[in-house]
This record gives sequence, structure tokens and C-alpha cells, in this order.
Amino acid sequence: MERRDTTNIGFLVFPGFPMACLTSAIEPLRAANEISDREAFSWRVLSENGEAVTASANVVFQPDCSLRDVENLDYLFLLSDPESAFAVPASGNGHLRYLARHGVQIGAVSGGVFPLAASGLLLGHTCSVHWCYRAAFEKAFPEIAVSDDVLVLDRRRLTASGAAAMFDLMLGMIEDTLDSVVMTEVACWFQHPMVRTEGVGQSVPAFKTAGVTRDLPPPLAKAIAVFSDNLEEPVSIGDVAEQAEVSPRKLERQFKKYLGQSPLNYYRMLRMNAARQQVLYSRNSLSDVALSVGYNSSSTLSKHYRRAFGLSPSEERNQKSNRFKIERGQPIPVA
Repeated sequence: MERRDTTNIGFLVFPGFPMACLTSAIEPLRAANEISDREAFSWRVLSENGEAVTASANVVFQPDCSLRDVENLDYLFLLSDPESAFAVPASGNGHLRYLARHGVQIGAVSGGVFPLAASGLLLGHTCSVHWCYRAAFEKAFPEIAVSDDVLVLDRRRLTASGAAAMFDLMLGMIEDTLDSVVMTEVACWFQHPMVRTEGVGQSVPAFKTAGVTRDLPPPLAKAIAVFSDNLEEPVSIGDVAEQAEVSPRKLERQFKKYLGQSPLNYYRMLRMNAARQQVLYSRNSLSDVALSVGYNSSSTLSKHYRRAFGLSPSEERNQKSNRFKIERGQPIPVA
């Protein structure tokens, strides 16, 4: 594409998109323009058809234009929740592919990886997926490579796991477009203490504690990683202890000391959280959800699910569906 003095960025928003991801992108760009005293960056908010879009916080955004009418973009980022899709997929996906063919770098933040993956533009690429969506994403798009890094810049596909990661991605863009001095000043304006680049892993909560997994002793962190990698085909505590290079008894003591529960209970909760991602963010049948987290039947899954979350998978899915309809003013069927 012809090089311009201003880098033009589009943000394609879908209903329910996380507002923090948009502000985390635009605010550092605005600050960079002000600090450098030039219009180094311009941005436009787009929607599929140019109509207003309501964010997850129920704030309404009026886009600058529709996706089909946008011109002269250097970058386009998709912002959405995990269930978002184009109202007219053939047209929306086709236009994304058209832009990519004509030199626009395409990216996504948070749940935006779902509609981006559905367009086919992530095939053959690795992408960053927020840990709370990973199980649902891998089930929906098993052919796409997923990374736990906060940022993945794979050729002309740029993905960020969440709002803070999007801020980091914009800081990198500011450094490339202007210089590291401006980038550092922007980071300091917003008291952004650490600029993260590729290769930095996401912080994942150690469930039922106030800590994160990277703060745990190495054998415990290794055990959690083994559990996380074996949700569909359950592993025994003895095998996990062997891979963590500790005895089963020592592993049990470490789980009780640092996580307040047994390895078995922790493992079950990991599987329940993975199941919940699919219940909330996919249309997979409950039988398929059960099999994906190591249960032979949906009834067994439902029993453990209710114990963990206080309601069955079908009840939670119905509740979410009804909330979605209320937010969009749609009628709720009466039984």
C-alpha cells in the first residue's frame, strides 16, 4: 500500500464488545498525537452496517461508518464478545478478506478472535486467546494454533488477549511509528508500569486463591499445567506427580498449603471451568461439552457442574440466552 504520514486504524465493533478494549487502544494513540504534536495516528469506529452498537457496559457507540464503506485503512481490529458474528456472514467475512488482500493488517482483541477466526483469516496463523475463552475457542476452531501469550503478532495478523494487552500493542505501534521516547512518555501518562511484548504469558488465576499460577512453587505450577493440558483425557494424580517430579504425597501437601484443596478437587474445578466456557460461549451440545472435559455423559457433567456453580449447564445457558435477549430488546419465550 502507498505509505502515508498518518497511520489509519479501524476498530470494528460488534454488539456486546468490551468497551475497555476500545479505550485501551484509542487513548494511547490520542496521547501519542498530542505528545508528538502531529497526527501520527487517526482512527475510526466501524460497525457491520453503520448502525449504533451497544457495548457490554450498555454504552451506545455511533460508528463513523460501516465496514463496507471504510477506505484507506492500514490496520483493522475486531472487538466483540465470544458469541459475536456478522449478521450477514458472507458479506462481512468477504469484506474482511478483501481488506486483507489489499494490504490491511487485520487483528482482534479479547472475544474478537472468534469472528476473526470464523472469517478464515486466522488459518495458518497463531493467535492469542484470553484464558477464560480458550477452551471454547479451541473447541470451535481446532485447526487454529492458540498461544497463552498476551500478544501474538504473526505476520499480518495481530491478536491481543484483553484490554491491557491491547494497550501494550498500541505502545508497540507508537514506538515503531514514532520512537521509544514518545512510547515511554505515553506509558507514563497512563501509569502503565510494564510494557509487555511478544513472549509474555498471560496471568491466570490460581482458582480459589488470591494469587496467580506463576507465583506458585515450580512443582505445583507444573502440575497445574499438566492438568490443564489433559482435560479431555483425565490423568491420574500419580502420573501428574511424576511429571512434576515430586511424590503424590508432597503434591497433595502443596495443593493443600497453597490452594486450600486437594489436587483432585482442583483438577475437577479446572474441568468445570473449561465446560462452563463452552456452555456460555459456544453452541456445542452438552454431550459434546461433557466429552471435551473427560465425562462420558452429560448427566455426570451436570451433577458436578451444579455442585460447582449452583445450577445445571442447561439452566445457565438458558439464563444467559434470556439476558442476551433482554439486552437487545428481544422477546423471551414463555413456557
